[in-house]
Amino acid sequence: MNKKSADTTLAIWIPAAAAAIYPWILEAFHWSVTPATSDHSGTQLSTIAILTASLLLMAAFAVPLMNLMIASRPQHTAALTAANVRARRFALLAVTAPTLYVFFGVLTYIAGSKVPDQWIWSPAWLVFGYVASRSTDAVMPQHTRTSAHLRVVHGICGALAALYVVFHIANHLFGLISPEAHAAVMDIGRTVYRAKLIEPLLVAVMLFQIASGLRLVWTWSVASSDRYQMFQIASGVFLSIFILGHMNSVFIYARTWLNIPTDWAFATGLPSGLIHDSWNIRLLPHYALGVFFVLAHLCSGLRVVMLAHGVKVPLANRCWWTGVLLSILISVAIICGMTGLRLA
Repeated sequence: MNKKSADTTLAIWIPAAAAAIYPWILEAFHWSVTPATSDHSGTQLSTIAILTASLLLMAAFAVPLMNLMIASRPQHTAALTAANVRARRFALLAVTAPTLYVFFGVLTYIAGSKVPDQWIWSPAWLVFGYVASRSTDAVMPQHTRTSAHLRVVHGICGALAALYVVFHIANHLFGLISPEAHAAVMDIGRTVYRAKLIEPLLVAVMLFQIASGLRLVWTWSVASSDRYQMFQIASGVFLSIFILGHMNSVFIYARTWLNIPTDWAFATGLPSGLIHDSWNIRLLPHYALGVFFVLAHLCSGLRVVMLAHGVKVPLANRCWWTGVLLSILISVAIICGMTGLRLA
């Protein structure tokens, strides 16, 4: 095996291993905070327990970040091989591990599986990694450029979907005030986006965004891309799984399977909450990254539009970085509200 083949193999096995151990990181986090929430609910965590929990939570967030970096690594050859492309696409899929694990968990619960999720999840990723690593060194054919019309329509539909997304995210920020404030704002919004005419159209737009976005990803993943474009691609892949999983949780799991309202209690996993439940902890990275990626993805789209209209690259990049930093702050604020922080 030559060095290039070894590098490509590692670019598959590292994401596979990272995704495989992701549930165990969350499990370790749960056990690190369990002493304060089991028989000693009034007992505060020790400094060591807090430090351990913090490091484990950072490790959980590092999984998609590391996979994004692997997917974004520059290709030093003019012609990409099938192995190069498959490694990149596999890393992009592994970026979605936090949201895919939630989607997977809901599906196994509905199916009535008695096997713990991680005992299916981890071997599956290792098998996927083995299959992906078997790709050949054949040179990929010149990729076909995607239709400009598809990119334009994807952008227009994305702008329409952003109207709902921005309201939905702003709604969650009201959780920092109180669950009642969140519910009051949500009730106002639902008079619009749950209207009989609007809701099916909104679902159709979301499904179109997933289908068209993945079509663009499939083509762009073959081409040489800079880190900005690769971030846009990776965030789009993450959002495709996130949106599908979110619609499954709302329309199938909550409304159909359990026949319960999708309110604050549903979103935050009450009464246990997001932090102190071994299943619900997976929702924390899922929500945090979902908010971050959807806002940052919109920033990436805005950057493309700015460049297309003659804005200088340094200015467009500064705007992108500003948007990404704001996305992080908003994501952190929402998670703080969902885990119990109140401003008043």
